[in-house]
Amino acid sequence: MSEVCVVVCVRVKPGQVEQFLKIFRANVPNVLAEDGCLEYAPAVDVASGMAAQELAPEVVTILERWASLDALKAHSEIPHMLAYREQVKDIVEEVSLKVLRMV
Repeated sequence: MSEVCVVVCVRVKPGQVEQFLKIFRANVPNVLAEDGCLEYAPAVDVASGMAAQELAPEVVTILERWASLDALKAHSEIPHMLAYREQVKDIVEEVSLKVLRMV
């Protein structure tokens, strides 16, 4: 398997989205400098008026692209990610993860 895409949904405590984003953005340059990181960016819902959309104002979606599954696995254990998780642990309620390959 080569390139993988990752979608991470992080539900934060009410009123904590901006604090989460501040911590997250501070770590982005570290992640982008990692071997195999092709894209790494946060996104938040925008009201579109589309019937199928489910708005989740307390969720930050992280969109990632990695050159390989091995690069992604290394990312999860790198020191700056361990520090980041420690920084956000008290404001994060839930995390879901999808690791995908384009077909």
